[in-house]
Amino acid sequence: MKKDIHPKYNDEAEIKCSCGNVIKAGSTLKNKDIEICSACHPFYTGKKKLVDSTGRVDRFKQRMEKFSAIEKNKQTEKKKQVAAKKETEKKPPETKATEKK
Repeated sequence: MKKDIHPKYNDEAEIKCSCGNVIKAGSTLKNKDIEICSACHPFYTGKKKLVDSTGRVDRFKQRMEKFSAIEKNKQTEKKKQVAAKKETEKKPPETKATEKK
């Protein structure tokens, strides 16, 4: 095995989360910053929290609201067409004058 090719291992490396939690663990890096840890992750905390650093969740919600509004408009138009069709079907058909024999 070659000597001096492996990085130095730190037994007391500090991992800092964006929530403020600090974890001491072994790593090849002395300090590491992370966004989510077990103290703030929704799976471990049971809290419903959306982690969105680029705004993708908000854009998705906006698209879905827009889509649902379009679908509602389509449904109301279809209901109006069906109601209009039923109204025309309710009218009795025009009868021709019957010829006497």
